[in-house]
Amino acid sequence: MTEPGTVLITGPTRNLGRHAALAMAGRPDGRRADLLLIGRAGRDLTAVADETRARGADVREIGCDLSRLADVRAAAATVRSLLAAGTVRPLRALVANAGIMSADTRRASPDGYELTFAVNYLAHAQLIGDLLGSFTAPARVVLLGSNTYHANFWRKLLGVAEARWADPVELARPAVGERAPGMAASGVAYSNAKLAILYYAHELQRRAGAGINVSVFEPGWMPGTALGRGAPEMVQAMSRALGRVPGVSTPRRSGPLLAAMALDDRWAHLRDGAFVVKTRPAEVRPVAHDRDRERRLWEATLELLERASASRQ
Repeated sequence: MTEPGTVLITGPTRNLGRHAALAMAGRPDGRRADLLLIGRAGRDLTAVADETRARGADVREIGCDLSRLADVRAAAATVRSLLAAGTVRPLRALVANAGIMSADTRRASPDGYELTFAVNYLAHAQLIGDLLGSFTAPARVVLLGSNTYHANFWRKLLGVAEARWADPVELARPAVGERAPGMAASGVAYSNAKLAILYYAHELQRRAGAGINVSVFEPGWMPGTALGRGAPEMVQAMSRALGRVPGVSTPRRSGPLLAAMALDDRWAHLRDGAFVVKTRPAEVRPVAHDRDRERRLWEATLELLERASASRQ
């Protein structure tokens, strides 16, 4: 990237996001970006902001509960104010890193949406939509994807099933019932959110305009992170054990790869929702390309975001 400018990253307080933020702050070529760290306000956000400042970066921390779309809109407004005032350099990249996998698909966000879909997908759609006119070209949007949209043996073993697509309004609706649907349903919800991100990336590129490139990064399987903290203890123990297997991804190894997606000239050409697994571009399965689903997701997303905004007024 000719001018590093400012990079916004969500979910910077731990694991992948933290190591990506540290990597962006301490680049060996000295081309540090200014950083906007968007995450839940508190000690962890302050700590990572202090760490990145210690590496020489100009850092702003913006407290935001990504499960609350009103918080996301407020965070976007803060970013626009900083840019308009010239307090930070031009916005060159947005890294939509934050994510969760709720252990109970009955759990609703404060806006009434299924929590996994709300945080992984809707929050970032709100943030990106609110900031789309604030980028300075050339700019990049990097979304966090996952191969869980099509499952394999190990993901099924750990309760992460492949996606089962439905109309997005249905995907956003929390499950009902007195008993929790179980980890299999949680895995499906997570995989649906990651498939939504692929569809969104393709449609966003069509609408983003010249000079904004959209790509999707898959860091590789990282067992033992906080993502699965709601899983049964046996599953968490298995994940921690598998996390020690040589070659398995870790936040420390994958964080700099995510930082590179936002800043390195090597990836400046990526667009159209190009899918990168660790360090290599990869073809997604045919199910991840569907123009009808992509259009409908865009329309439904606007409906869901507008509904949430109207309900808070």
